[in-house]
Amino acid sequence: MVTESLSHSIVRAPAALDWLSLYRRTLWVSDALVIAGVMFATQYVWFSLTGEPVSRPVDDIGPVTYTWLSTALILGWLVALAISGSYSDRVVGIGTAEYRKVMASAIYLFAILAVVSYLTSTPISRGYLLLACPAGTALLLLTRALWRRRLWAARRAGDAMSRVLVIGDDQESARIIAELGRMPEAGYRVVGVSGPGTRSDFSSAGVDVPFLGPVRDIDRMLEVTGADTVLVASDAALSAQSVKQISWQLEAGRQHLIMVPSLTDVGGPRMHLRPVAGFPLVHVETPRYSGRQRFVKRSFDVVGSGALLLVLAPLFGVLALLVRLSSRGPVFYRQERIGQEGVPFRMIKFRSMIPDADDMLQRLLAEQGKAGQPLFKLENDPRITPIGRILRKYSLDEFPQLINVFLGDMSLVGPRPQRKEEVAFYDSAAERRLIVKPGMSGLWQVSGRSALSWDEALRLDLYYVENWTLLGDVSILFRTFKAVFAPGDTAH
Repeated sequence: MVTESLSHSIVRAPAALDWLSLYRRTLWVSDALVIAGVMFATQYVWFSLTGEPVSRPVDDIGPVTYTWLSTALILGWLVALAISGSYSDRVVGIGTAEYRKVMASAIYLFAILAVVSYLTSTPISRGYLLLACPAGTALLLLTRALWRRRLWAARRAGDAMSRVLVIGDDQESARIIAELGRMPEAGYRVVGVSGPGTRSDFSSAGVDVPFLGPVRDIDRMLEVTGADTVLVASDAALSAQSVKQISWQLEAGRQHLIMVPSLTDVGGPRMHLRPVAGFPLVHVETPRYSGRQRFVKRSFDVVGSGALLLVLAPLFGVLALLVRLSSRGPVFYRQERIGQEGVPFRMIKFRSMIPDADDMLQRLLAEQGKAGQPLFKLENDPRITPIGRILRKYSLDEFPQLINVFLGDMSLVGPRPQRKEEVAFYDSAAERRLIVKPGMSGLWQVSGRSALSWDEALRLDLYYVENWTLLGDVSILFRTFKAVFAPGDTAH
């Protein structure tokens, strides 16, 4: 009942400050309920299994019982979440920083507890801690993700948004407005634009929000638009003093200033702000894969693919039987694809087409006017068998690629593996997709699949290659599971 009323309050919040305050309170109450439930449930389950009193003393001598310890850990965990910044409006609702801070707070809290236990020679049940820490962290991440989905739904409906005044040139403002419009989950709604051009310049650039003229009176613009955020583009032609004057006119705590650099598609972990001699220098790390990163990614692939092969073995047998009975031809389809550093490999799939499908491809591409394009996707492909259509819709035909992952030809997550005919279209930018192993799933697959154009798919793949993180891989896999069970209209 508590979470339902809080959820309703978030969606109905009338202003940016209202929804942000309510959302933070919602997260705090939700976290408190989760942590309290986990700590007391762990205490009861563990000591019931070991046959000891549920509220026995911690060291069998002193007055401090495990009930007191659980209570202290609940309060300490909430304090750790607050200190880590997991409730900050800079991280909640978008990106992976919120989840990293939630995990870090748990690690630090239990590390401190272990140190205190060692220094005071106070033995604490290891089973109690080993159950509470991962269970509590997992449930916190799950509830945070659920609240985020609720927030995203509210933002897509037009609620819980920051009202943004954009200052910039016509083309750059159009780009910013288009990007923010494509991602309402970020929580920014552009309500006005200002710049050196004229109203017709901005209209011709595709800007369909009110044009307020050159930057003169920020206070008046904020009042007219009701904006709480001023976003200054890199090409706004404003001097450092002018930007400083704008920041002085904003009300602290209620109105915010955001600077947009010209550099795009750079992940947060690669950017570091370093103030030097009064200049805010933004360091951008060169994209690279260290030996440690390659080891972590490969280990994740081996463990993940091995576990999935064991778990899905019965399903493999059922699907193989269905393919065999549906039409003549082999169960598996093997095709040459281009892998890491341009090395070809044989990709394995369940056969979803008639045996002579490859011989028909060029003729069908020409008929649909798609010959000479880098993405060879046919609509209403007549080569697909009835069972193959179901396999492809739910990506079941891709399951045998777990063998490719286990053998090292592919990764669980990475750019789409392409044919050499498609690689022939690559320019120097597209060739960067080959820095890493191709993946069973990837950023483009969970962002539109077949509905994406070549340029959009390439941009997403390059973003993944240049900003890889293990947590990002985990996030993509979770989104992949959703895409498999609810593929929508973009899967074919």
